[in-house]
Amino acid sequence: QGQLVESGGGLVQPGESLRLSCAASGIMFSTMGWYRQAPGKQRELVAAISRGGSANYADFVKGRFTVSRDNAKNTVYLQMNSLKPEDTAVYYCHARTISGSQRWGQGTQVTVSS
Repeated sequence: QGQLVESGGGLVQPGESLRLSCAASGIMFSTMGWYRQAPGKQRELVAAISRGGSANYADFVKGRFTVSRDNAKNTVYLQMNSLKPEDTAVYYCHARTISGSQRWGQGTQVTVSS
């Protein structure tokens, strides 16, 4: 219960866009969002959003990425614009219940390369 299923990763050129989706099943989460992990680096927060729509972003994506959610579909999205090679990473969906229980998605690869 509380499985997260991601989709939308892929290979794009610098400056292009991608949209990630993450659908949750079975549990209503209070906070949903995205982390990423590049090779040899620690996993880091990209963006998160509450059920009420309050969002926060890492400084390195402000103005380029937008996180949103559809509570009726229990789905969170990450619209990524003006992608850079340094955005290349595995992107993980993350969700947390009001009691603090967490879930992670399986990860989706995003590669930005010319």
